[in-house]
Amino acid sequence: MKKIFRNLFHSLGLFFDKWLITPITKLILLVGSFFDSNNKSFDKLLNKKSTLLVISFLISFGIFLIIDNESNVMIDQYAEVLYNQKVNATYNEELYVVEGLPKSVDVTLIGQKRHIFLAKQSPSKGVTVDLTGLKPGNHKVNLKYSERIKSLDYKLDPSEVTVTIYEKVSDTKSLTVDILHKDDLDSKLHIDDVSLNRDTVIIKGAKYMLDKVATVRALVDVDEINNPEAGTITLKKVPLVAYDTDGNVLDVEVVPKTVSAKVVIISPSKEVPIKVVPTGTVALGKAISTLSPSSSTVVVYGDEDALNKIDSIEVPIDVKNLDSNKNYNVTLSKPNGVTELSIKDITINVTLSSSITKEFNDIAITTKNLNSKYKVQALSEADSKVSVVVTGSEDLINKLNSSDITAYLDLKNYGVGEHEVDVKVKGNDLRLTYTSKTKKVKVKITQ
Repeated sequence: MKKIFRNLFHSLGLFFDKWLITPITKLILLVGSFFDSNNKSFDKLLNKKSTLLVISFLISFGIFLIIDNESNVMIDQYAEVLYNQKVNATYNEELYVVEGLPKSVDVTLIGQKRHIFLAKQSPSKGVTVDLTGLKPGNHKVNLKYSERIKSLDYKLDPSEVTVTIYEKVSDTKSLTVDILHKDDLDSKLHIDDVSLNRDTVIIKGAKYMLDKVATVRALVDVDEINNPEAGTITLKKVPLVAYDTDGNVLDVEVVPKTVSAKVVIISPSKEVPIKVVPTGTVALGKAISTLSPSSSTVVVYGDEDALNKIDSIEVPIDVKNLDSNKNYNVTLSKPNGVTELSIKDITINVTLSSSITKEFNDIAITTKNLNSKYKVQALSEADSKVSVVVTGSEDLINKLNSSDITAYLDLKNYGVGEHEVDVKVKGNDLRLTYTSKTKKVKVKITQ
């Protein structure tokens, strides 16, 4: 491209030689004719063909250089954008808060490529704005870029902004704790307590912003704990963040910016029995003789309060219409509050035998879930006892006592008055089936 321009300008030089240089030469000859006879030597010099050629060449070459230089300037124009240039504002940060000022702007450098390169290598103060002396209120201000290379043009986007200046006020806020990435902690571990090295902090900013602050939270990040294990761990430089009532982060200054936190990690556990619960009824004439899980106990991990409520882990298996021995592969389910189990799967071996029945009489009826402000009594002696038919393996039934059987009434949601209530029965051995011969009894509830 540059070669094409040079050829073009060479042709222009020939054009100027014909229409500009030649007339100038003729003009010189004309002027020379007016010189008197004492200047014949000068006249003679001007009339030499070689002299005229030299003068014409010098003028043509000069014009060519001027045009070529201007063309180079036009051809070598480049533009490069410096993105996200930090804006440095000068003002009294102890007294004022500034809003509306962009954190960064884009700066476009325009000029020759070598000058742009030098400008990028040269140290610069970047984009600045001087707010010194401005009072609270709205102000339109100009952003400036520190120009190191004067031959370049600089354009800022934006170059002018409107800022709002507020007086800075302060307030005191209590600290709360948020635990981040809690689920990333080993499932056998549990955060028992988090204590901070201070209870309150100072927040600073515009008054209308401080009025929005609902809470200041210390963000304790579990991922910042290296190789967590049971014990007390100290985390330094825990960041503090201010939030409004909707949980949005507010741009206010928190003093100090960070705190230290002591994190107490525990690993509560408890060993409980595995309780196999058959559901459904086996085939006619059959009864469950044994329920043998591959493991009789399991260690549960989790919240200490939840563990205190767990006495066993129930494992249901469906034995409906089962007519022969069978192995069940079962995945244990975690109760509420449990985060980990020492074993995940077990095998349960079920064996069957022939079924017999036996009747147990005079099983006293108890009650459950009656409101503490009420009393209950059976309307007759027949309503206070029931007979229970037990079905199952002969070996198991022969070992069964009446004390192993419970008959009860669930009086939840029952109030004062006479009621006919369903009789429910259960037994300690879940391999057997328990049925009350009396389905309903009558009771009276009083204050």
